[in-house]
This record gives sequence, C-alpha cells and structure tokens, in this order.
Amino acid sequence: MEEEARRLLEEGIRKKLISPGKGELSTFPNGTKVVFHYRTSLCDGTVLDDSRKMGCCSKPMELILGKKFKLAVWERVVITMRQGEVAEFTCDTKQTALYPLVSQSLRNISAGKDPLEGQRHCCGIAQIHSHHSLGHKDLDQLQANPQPLVFTIELLEVLPPGSFQLDVWAMSDKEKLDFVPLIHEEGNTLFKEGKIKEATEKYYNGIACLKNLQMKEHPGDETWVKLDHMITPLLLNYCQCLLLQSQYYEVIEHCSSLIFKYENNVKAFYKRAKAHAAVWNEVEARADFAKVLDLDPTLGPSVAKELRTMEERIRSKEKEEKGRYKGLFDYNTPQATATTVSPTPVLQIAN
Repeated sequence: MEEEARRLLEEGIRKKLISPGKGELSTFPNGTKVVFHYRTSLCDGTVLDDSRKMGCCSKPMELILGKKFKLAVWERVVITMRQGEVAEFTCDTKQTALYPLVSQSLRNISAGKDPLEGQRHCCGIAQIHSHHSLGHKDLDQLQANPQPLVFTIELLEVLPPGSFQLDVWAMSDKEKLDFVPLIHEEGNTLFKEGKIKEATEKYYNGIACLKNLQMKEHPGDETWVKLDHMITPLLLNYCQCLLLQSQYYEVIEHCSSLIFKYENNVKAFYKRAKAHAAVWNEVEARADFAKVLDLDPTLGPSVAKELRTMEERIRSKEKEEKGRYKGLFDYNTPQATATTVSPTPVLQIAN
C-alpha cells in the first residue's frame, strides 16, 4: 500500500481511502471492464460532475482497460482499488488537462445527444488550445485555466476479459462497421414490437458508433460521405422514436440538420412537419408538408390526413381558449343601476 501511494505521488496523484473494498486486489489485465461511479470536484469543493446525478438514468461509468481512454488517469487510479472501495484522488493539472473534453462527451451522453457534438475535428491537445467553446461555462473556464481536480470514485464491478459483451465504444473500427447493421436490425425489431425506448437506444448507439468513425475522416471525403449515408436512416428512425415520445423540438433539430445536407430528403421534411404541427408551429408545418407533396405527390393522402388532424387540434384549442375567457369581456352583462339618494334633511333648531 505504501509503495503504491509513493508511486501515485510521483505521478501527481494523492489517494485518500474513504471506505475499504472487499476481497483481493485484481490484477486488472488489459480487456478488464471496470464499472464505477464518480464525482469530479475542484479543489475548493465545487462539484463539476456526479455520475449519480447526470441525466435521468444515473448510470455508472464503464471502462475497458487498455483501450487508451482519453482521460488516462481514471485507468491509473481504478487499478489501485478493490471492488466496493470508495476513494478520493487529488490529481495534478498534468493528469486532468483533457477532463473538459471528456466531461463534455459524458454530459452529451447523459442528455441523449451525440457524445462528440461540439468537438472539432482534431486531437484532444489541439482542442484544448483552440479556445473553442464546449457549450458549458464551467468547462470553458476549466479549459482556459487548467487546474488540479478531485475524483471521488466508487468501484462497483471488476469484470475479467471474456466475461461480458463488448460495448460499442470499445470495439475496433472494423468491429464497429460490422456491428452497425446488426444493431440497426435490432432497433427495427424492437420498434415493431412496440418497445420504443429500447429501439431508441439501439438507434442512438448506432449513430454514435458511426459518428465516432466519421470524426476520423475529413468532412466531404468519400469515406466520410459513405458513413454519413449510413447515419441518415438511423437518424430518421431515431427521430421517429422521438416523435412517439413527444420529443418534438429534438426532432426538429435533427431533421433540420439532415435537410441542410440533403435538401430533398422527403422523410426528414415529413417528420419535421409533424413535429412542427405538434408544437403549434402552423406556418412551418404547412411549409414542410407542401415540400413533402412537391417531392413525393403519392404522399398526398397521408399529408391531407396530417393537415386535418392539425386543423382539428387548432380549432379545439381556439374553442377551449374562448371558453376560458368567456365573460371577461362580455358587454351584454347588465350594468349596475344608479340610485338617487335624497338629501339629508337639515335640522332646524328654534331659538
């Protein structure tokens, strides 16, 4: 223990044991999967991230050792822990420089977004010095002024190689390309079975997988375009799932990004039109439905049905609002009748 602590100090890491774990310390061979909860704080106690409070799932972090995770210090510290152990690691700036980028990706994932959204096409070190906003004020400040961080980690599970199914993010590029058609089909099957949330996750994982590969290519190159064409149907299916879960603004955002690149994508216009209609954007919905008819006249009956539904919703809403305010400005309400008050008699006093 003392020898390990000394080596950590030499690397700029100070460990404080909070709660001991159970059993023997694992040898942690490459390919081992570690599952842990983490809390990241500044040295003054300000909390930046807490895996138990991120998003709606509070999912723990999962790492496959030996896969060159961007924040290498996490791999370094977990191999000093026993399963069930809770420990605090104060890490020097040289160990935490890439944390803003890692945090951005983890926050995107917890919000159901592309983990690479907002990151430029360059290496991590180049991004640090690019002064490009990460979309979070605290991460921008940390990126501009790197400083030591405190990681409080609870090691939940240690799974030896071969005892678990490999996660998508831990696959090689070839494994990812081979896996995407399979995960796409799994999503389609789940969708047909009415398991919308499960299908959403499958489509999302497929998109994230291809986006990761796409980040390694130059935008516009042949391979980049090929990957983008693979992403498009997955993204459209993902949007269909979001429509069924009333995530209308996210549908509008994703479909708009597709239309920006592929201006004749009728499915993107159709889904965006339905999302606009759902959030009372009548003008935008009509414009998109008109574009759908222009691109594919055979969809006339479907468009007509959607327009009737939208118009009925609008009439119902107007009727409801009229009923809500009825009487507030009703000029037929009888007015109060003025009454004449007789003057008070004056008392005459005899002399």
